[in-house]
Amino acid sequence: MSTPTVDVLIVGAGPAGLTAAVVLTQRGHTVTVVDTQAEGANTSRAAVVHARTLEVLEPYGVTATLNSHGIPASRFTIRDRDRLLVAVPFGGLPTPFPYTLMISQAETEATLLARLHELGGTVLRPATVSTVEQDGTGVTATLDDGRQIRAAYLIGADGMHSTVRESARIGFTGSTYAESFSLADVRLGGSATDAEVVLYFSPAGMVVVAPLPGGTHRIVATVDAAPEHPDVAFVQHLLDTRGPQSAPVVVHEVVWGSRFRVHHRIADTFRHGRVLLAGDAAHVHSPAGGQGMNLGIDDAAALGDTLSRVLDGASPDLLDEYAATHRAHARKVVALADRLTALATMRAAWRPARNLALGLLGRIPAFRHRLAWNLAGLDRRR
Repeated sequence: MSTPTVDVLIVGAGPAGLTAAVVLTQRGHTVTVVDTQAEGANTSRAAVVHARTLEVLEPYGVTATLNSHGIPASRFTIRDRDRLLVAVPFGGLPTPFPYTLMISQAETEATLLARLHELGGTVLRPATVSTVEQDGTGVTATLDDGRQIRAAYLIGADGMHSTVRESARIGFTGSTYAESFSLADVRLGGSATDAEVVLYFSPAGMVVVAPLPGGTHRIVATVDAAPEHPDVAFVQHLLDTRGPQSAPVVVHEVVWGSRFRVHHRIADTFRHGRVLLAGDAAHVHSPAGGQGMNLGIDDAAALGDTLSRVLDGASPDLLDEYAATHRAHARKVVALADRLTALATMRAAWRPARNLALGLLGRIPAFRHRLAWNLAGLDRRR
């Protein structure tokens, strides 16, 4: 049996892998995407699509659909219970999308997959890549059932435990946060708002409350030992001890919940010959600021564009430029997420000083604008 040959093999059908597939397929290249999971099996950890991501996806027929399904949140606020410390408005940003779009990762993936299907692309699943070997003219991937796929280039978008990255012997430098994170999509009553994403500080720890379509809210909190399946009582306790006090929020139902530990790691390089990395295979970090999926989509769109030009005859050295530029982006985002996480999990004795400093900074328009600019991802514009 002959080995199928394509321009690009993409391992991983999450947001990064699907974005790269859409970009390359729309530009006329042959692409095969493989993923270990059945369709729709991914958990919905990410829930934020920032302005830069909407800009990046607009030329590929994705942004309008995302906007039609999501909720635009006009600002991000940091509060200590009821006290407003910093309000970060997105409305004044120089972008067609001056907001944060709240939409589940599952919906984002479904939109990208539908666009790929419109372009004639498909995802081979469930299919697991077991080995990757490259030579001077291409890459051969062997699946766990013995099948092989040959490609001129291979993109590893297969997550934190990337087989592609490990096969290429690329280091993944970093460490793990001490705290675990609890995540739940819930139905709320009381003072919950759909207009903003709120990061609450409190002596008990931090909790994020963010609106989602369908009348639900995403709750994310740092917990010493998070339960595998948070229930109503657990989430209610988080909000009672960390959220608003003057107008309490009531949890009516937990629609879905999970727990996870967070690493902050960056691949030592995003390119090894004809193997390239994007998304969580290249970088992972705290969910503070909602940057992870957005950074991965930004990687993938830029990599798809660069690979398209290389396949059309441009110098492969452009891939080194992609690798260096987007590794620098990752370092900056990881540093921002680390700072936000450190602020949120600061020792109790230091919290009054933190709140005083943030309250003073929050009065400075330039500080608020800079934070909005960075959270929106506009600092990554090329």
